[in-house]
Amino acid sequence: MRMTINTCLLMAILSFGSCDKHTASPYVPSQDGNHSIATRTQHLTTRSTIADVLAHPAFKGFSSYILPLEWGYDADMPLSDVERLLPYHNYIDAERCVGYINQMIDSVVAGRKIFYDLGRKDAGLFFFRGRPGAPFAVICPGGGFSYVGSIHEGFPHALALSRKGYNAFVIQYQTGSAQAALEDLAAGIWCIFRHAAELQVDTAGYSVWGSSAGARMAAYLDSYGTVAFGATPLPRPATVVMAYTGHSEYTRQDPPTYSVVGSNDGIANPATMRRRTEALQAAGIPAEFHLYQGLRHGFGLGIGTSAEGWTGGAVRFWEENR
Repeated sequence: MRMTINTCLLMAILSFGSCDKHTASPYVPSQDGNHSIATRTQHLTTRSTIADVLAHPAFKGFSSYILPLEWGYDADMPLSDVERLLPYHNYIDAERCVGYINQMIDSVVAGRKIFYDLGRKDAGLFFFRGRPGAPFAVICPGGGFSYVGSIHEGFPHALALSRKGYNAFVIQYQTGSAQAALEDLAAGIWCIFRHAAELQVDTAGYSVWGSSAGARMAAYLDSYGTVAFGATPLPRPATVVMAYTGHSEYTRQDPPTYSVVGSNDGIANPATMRRRTEALQAAGIPAEFHLYQGLRHGFGLGIGTSAEGWTGGAVRFWEENR
């Protein structure tokens, strides 16, 4: 097994390095109506379909990871119905989801590489750049290890962090088991460390964020380190941010932890998260627990709810514990 993992990591080096050498050319506005540029820069709307996302030239090679399509899909489904792809999540706004997609299109048009293949099945890193040399965060979207909900609780979080100047990565991982997902996460963090100079990120005091199943990934990685999941031993994160999860395990080596959940969560029991936070505090580990009244599972950024702005508190906690 370790031989297989190490082989995958070698593939990741080669794939990552090769991709870095072939970044998109800077966007130059067309003076002659160049059709390829017009097509590549075309924004989507809620009337656009899944097929439009899959065929968009800006996402060539990774378009199937923009939306959670692991359970199957109707290619003609309009993006106005995107919530149908996220059955474990709530408070999904189609207009905002399309806006996130369009911001990613704009990044590609501006010449920024936004996806790095890890050389593993269905695994890669979406990169949302902050200030050169700023610390980085890795974000693990949830989906019950059945789908990867990046459009609701991955890309939005990364965009929010990048606007604050932080470098943010969203892990695309193989579904089906927590073990496979964690091996992808460990490989992704290892690749960020390996290519930190090229990516212009500071590896000191990084954080790992996760929601639902993604919070389990973040917690396990933070408790046991990358070496437990087949990657080279690396420093553990300075902070973990966990949103709405039933994960209860911890170690006395866990990093400072910031937890959030809604009071009406029918999947992640708020009492479980509270007890875990209290156990960390009793062990001398900085930890905060935040409960948002009336909210159900999978609220993402919580825009328009009692949780709106919660990521600001999480960033403050990260900054205090770096």
